[in-house]
Amino acid sequence: MNNKRFYLSQTDKKIAGVCGGIAEYFEVDPLLVRVFFLMAFFGLGCGLLAYIVLWLLAPRNPNQY
Repeated sequence: MNNKRFYLSQTDKKIAGVCGGIAEYFEVDPLLVRVFFLMAFFGLGCGLLAYIVLWLLAPRNPNQY
């Protein structure tokens, strides 16, 4: 059984750790996730809202303190 959970990253963060946490969860390069959020922000206008919602709702990783 896969017990992988999404957490805010404490080690790979620029602002709040949302993009770093998504990158860790999906095992991709954090730069790709950051570019996706920038495209969603400038292209669709929803990237900032999604980032803020994830920042407020996602838990911090208790194993990274």
